Amino acid sequence: LMKGLDASAWLWFGVPDAFFVCVKITLFCSQDPMVNITLPDGSQRQFPGPVTVAEVATSIGAGLAKAALGGKVNDRLVDASHTITQDSRLSIVTAKDADGLDLIRHSTAHLLAYAVKELFPDAQVTIGPVIENGFFYDFSFSRSFTPEDLIAIEKRMTELANKDEAVVRRVLPRDEAVAHFKAMGEHYKAEIISSIPAGEDVSLYREGAFEDLCRGPHVPSTGKLKFFKLMKVAGAYWRGDHRNEMLQRIYGTAWASKDDLQQYLTRLEEAEKRDHRKLGRELDLFHIDEHAPGLVFWHPKGWTVWQKVEQYMRAVYQDNGYQEVKGPQIIDKSLWEKTGHWDKYRDNMFTTESEKRDYALKPMNCPGHILIFKQGMKSYRDLPLRYGEFGQCHRNEPTGGLHGIMRVRGFTQDDGHIFCTEDQILAESVNFTTLLQKVYKDFGFTDIIYKVATRPAQRIGSDEIWDKAEHALMESLRASNCDVEIAPGDGAFYGPKIEYTLKDAIGRQWQCGTMQVDFSMAERLDAEYVGEDGARHRPVMLHRAIVGSMERFIGILIEQHAGALPVWLAPIQVIVCNITDSQADYCREIAQKMQKLAGNQGLRVDLDLRNEKITYKIREHSMQKPPYILVAGDKEKAAGTVAVRARGNKDLGVMSVDAFIELIQSDIESKV
Repeated sequence: LMKGLDASAWLWFGVPDAFFVCVKITLFCSQDPMVNITLPDGSQRQFPGPVTVAEVATSIGAGLAKAALGGKVNDRLVDASHTITQDSRLSIVTAKDADGLDLIRHSTAHLLAYAVKELFPDAQVTIGPVIENGFFYDFSFSRSFTPEDLIAIEKRMTELANKDEAVVRRVLPRDEAVAHFKAMGEHYKAEIISSIPAGEDVSLYREGAFEDLCRGPHVPSTGKLKFFKLMKVAGAYWRGDHRNEMLQRIYGTAWASKDDLQQYLTRLEEAEKRDHRKLGRELDLFHIDEHAPGLVFWHPKGWTVWQKVEQYMRAVYQDNGYQEVKGPQIIDKSLWEKTGHWDKYRDNMFTTESEKRDYALKPMNCPGHILIFKQGMKSYRDLPLRYGEFGQCHRNEPTGGLHGIMRVRGFTQDDGHIFCTEDQILAESVNFTTLLQKVYKDFGFTDIIYKVATRPAQRIGSDEIWDKAEHALMESLRASNCDVEIAPGDGAFYGPKIEYTLKDAIGRQWQCGTMQVDFSMAERLDAEYVGEDGARHRPVMLHRAIVGSMERFIGILIEQHAGALPVWLAPIQVIVCNITDSQADYCREIAQKMQKLAGNQGLRVDLDLRNEKITYKIREHSMQKPPYILVAGDKEKAAGTVAVRARGNKDLGVMSVDAFIELIQSDIESKV
């Protein structure tokens, strides 16, 4: 009787109406709706009801099911156990994905806390987030963790990972979760949960005997965590407040494969060898003193490097239409109020008072350049107008954020501002990118990442102007044959920007250059020019920098070249050594000849006439990484030659002094 008829029709003919209604509802409610899953390649899979991420992975293949760490459902990262109840887009996340690596690192932080609680039950756990290249977890414990403790903790982490315990999520009401962690003696966790609004639920993750508060997501089981290493212990205040208890922060790193972990550890070893702070001391370039935290004391050799960078950049200004200017260090508070810095940046500014007026040390140069622009009415014929300044700025950076000469409180920028019309943005941006590429190449950088940060939700200016500015920046990079990355919404409120990021010799990235389009500051400070139509218009202001902070860039250079700076930048280019006293006068003549070369070609020469063995001299000077060491004995003196040793213990043989001068001048000219 049912064949060819639906259930409602059959029931309608066979039973009273009331019974039919009840059965009909039961039949339809007992059947779950179909769930359609759209995969990244556009294909779809259909399931007869709610389905977990792991079940979808299994339906695709056993290999993917085994590799699955989680999923992205409609672009939201979730656990592999997450249940999908309606049609959705899904991508399975594995260790090959950036999100997968974050899952591994986040879960390894929990594994660290698990191991600590196993070994030190009285320790209290606080927070443990993912950071660049790894993770950390903060603990409250009665004594300091030792290096031996770290070894034991890492060993216990490995044992727990090998148990391959499932990582299981559950949800509790806030107050119940507070009581749960108080009962466990985890008062820091209880305090964190208490700060969550009443009535909300919180998620907890359990692995074996350990349960932790966390939003997640996490890997499915501890067996997914195989390649990790604990790095160090440091102090950290609870909630970042110095008035609170000092906790112990254990740092670790975690990776998707053994090779990735080993490569990272090798990079760390190489980075330690290249650390600009270590090399700054060894090469006698600079030092940081406790009497002036965050400020640099440049030694003669280091200041020589500074001067060569500045002189090079000054020539770049002069050759590319920039007029160099100089603004004051201290400016009245009222200017910073007009620009908005006083309200938004006040805590990072050094201030002073004189004759009942408030002043601030400038944290940036742009307002001063606008004041220079405003002196005398400008015409459209004057645009583009390019100002450049080696402007010294001061920012009150927190002590914990200071790092050698890379992050300081007083720094000098190769700062430039271009005042132009909207129609000139494209041409100026193209020219700037071309110029920046040449500069970076001369300093030894050829691998550059180009990123355009586009309009944020909160911004000023019309969409038409933003369209024009964003298009100009992207087209300028394309015209320079650059691969463009987009950072949606990361632009400043006043305009989009290009960020130029360098990759150094060991793969680290340093964001140095920038080109920012500013529609705001000229208006705030009432800057104008007379247009071709005779009316007054606001100029567009392009903020641009190539090296950025001179201090930071020199630190990057030191690490890029491991202290062995190119010949044109080396503080000492040549060291001349005698073998015995009988060659002393000859060595002096060689040094003086190279120092007094015509024009600006004079070489930076150091003379070593000590009564020491020549092998000792060479070994000692080699530690200072000079490009060349010249040695003269009786044979060289008689022939008017020198024995030349290049950096890296390379013996270039004997050559005339003039031939050597020609060689080193070629190096300098080509920026080798």
